[in-house]
Amino acid sequence: MVGDRWTLLVLREAFLRRRRFDEMQRDLGIARNILADRLQRLVAEGLLDRERCQDRPERFEYRLTDKGLDLYPALVALMAWGDRHAADDVGPPVELVHRGCGQVSHPRLACDRCGEPVGARDMVARPGPGAALSDVA
Repeated sequence: MVGDRWTLLVLREAFLRRRRFDEMQRDLGIARNILADRLQRLVAEGLLDRERCQDRPERFEYRLTDKGLDLYPALVALMAWGDRHAADDVGPPVELVHRGCGQVSHPRLACDRCGEPVGARDMVARPGPGAALSDVA
């Protein structure tokens, strides 16, 4: 659903509140046919809604659905990884500012039970109620 490069970049544009085709096309430098294909796929998968915003000429906006909004932690994690391993000395190209307090924030993954920060070394995986025993090795 989100496995190719352009799809993640289109979703990033949606999270940056760029909603119109022309805005996304301009900012991404993507071919129009590729963008149209990705938007159509994201709408079909239920990650974006396509809403008419103008009649003449006919124009549409693309807005994240709840399903699309649920990808936010994954995109923030990829952004943090890029900031850590690919950014230059000047600093990250984008800062996240928490609307609640107005401060630059670095969201983190935490245990929903105790609130402690967690990383890969802090967790173990085990078969859940919806998995067959062969699904998790």
